[in-house]
Amino acid sequence: MTAGMSQTRKRRVPLGLRGRLLGMLAAAAAWSVGFVGAAPAAIAEDVQSKQWYLEPMHAEEMWKTTTGEGIKVAVIDSGVNPLTPSLKGQVLKGLDASGTDGDEYDDNGGHGTTMAELIAGTGKGGGLQGLAPGAKIIPFRITDTALQNQKSVNAYDTRDAIRSAAESEAQIISMSFSSEFPTSEEREAVEYAQGKGKLLFASVGNNAKKGNKEGFPASYPQVVGVAATDSSGKVSTYSQHGDTVDIAAPGDGIPTWCDSKFEKYCDSNGGTSQATAITSASAALIWSAHPDWTANQVLNVLFDTAGRGDWEKGTLSNYLGHGIIRPAVNILKGKGTPGAPDISPLTKEKTSGSTASPAASASASSQPEKKDKAQDASMAGSSTEKNDGSQLGLILGGVAVVLVLGGGAFALIRKRRTA
Repeated sequence: MTAGMSQTRKRRVPLGLRGRLLGMLAAAAAWSVGFVGAAPAAIAEDVQSKQWYLEPMHAEEMWKTTTGEGIKVAVIDSGVNPLTPSLKGQVLKGLDASGTDGDEYDDNGGHGTTMAELIAGTGKGGGLQGLAPGAKIIPFRITDTALQNQKSVNAYDTRDAIRSAAESEAQIISMSFSSEFPTSEEREAVEYAQGKGKLLFASVGNNAKKGNKEGFPASYPQVVGVAATDSSGKVSTYSQHGDTVDIAAPGDGIPTWCDSKFEKYCDSNGGTSQATAITSASAALIWSAHPDWTANQVLNVLFDTAGRGDWEKGTLSNYLGHGIIRPAVNILKGKGTPGAPDISPLTKEKTSGSTASPAASASASSQPEKKDKAQDASMAGSSTEKNDGSQLGLILGGVAVVLVLGGGAFALIRKRRTA
């Protein structure tokens, strides 16, 4: 990164805990809200049976309270096919920023459509079940490396897409892509979107073992960087780590559409793309349940309720950020402090575009203190979170297990659609 781009780094509060914090935890434990004997989710014996995270996240229980209705999510990706069984009636008018033939409903590889289904798919026809099936998708099409190599494209597609998403009715902007090359135009678009009161999520990238270079837009201060975990709670081996990680979500082994024919789903090693979509859907559920909150308050609750085992609240991990998402802790148990409506949980700075919420019940001083991330890569998987009494131990056959860094396989890396 050049000196001129140094301002794009996320601001961290150096409190000297780097190297001491343990960075892994058990996923089933982290997502648990303390329910005992909860009935298994009724998942069809098809692609949905491979969406292993829905049951431990208590998806069906949450849907009795909210499905994300009233929330629109901008999906900036390869396009979104609105005609898949799971997305019929779920996709609104967006924008094709690619500069190529077609429109935002054309998806050359199925990536954007997969992300949209993971967010707001209804699961009809045996398709992917979205975590927020009551939400709506606004697609913004950009290019990937394959398309860039074949055709003349819009060099400023991500900038244009982010700006258009900022002007749209979307409250959340989901960006399942990562690039090593930040631009001032893209950064300004992100700042503009935050000023419009949007909540932005982006993949940190899948290149942990091939340089682990900082990825954008996840590394911009206004964007929530999302890492991936596997089904046992270990950070995925491909998931990039460092200061750019703000939160983690399920990513491994989640199926994707195979190609532009949309005839079948393919098994997938996974990626931080899937984790980003699931995090965006989690935010949609919380925002739908609290429609008068601002983006800052929704994000603060996501951070506040994240599964972190015995970590001190507010302490950050290089691998999982604030921890693993647990929207059910808020939706089903009412936990989580929204904080001040106009203070960013990412930068601790006052944001424009935010208005005071009449439902806000806490001030900025009640937010968890943000601390440096640490580099350790293991932690005991059996604990009890002290702030709300939720059981956090991962129990397999009645035995608490200790997790170490590892597990999972590499995802195929591409320049833009990397996560």
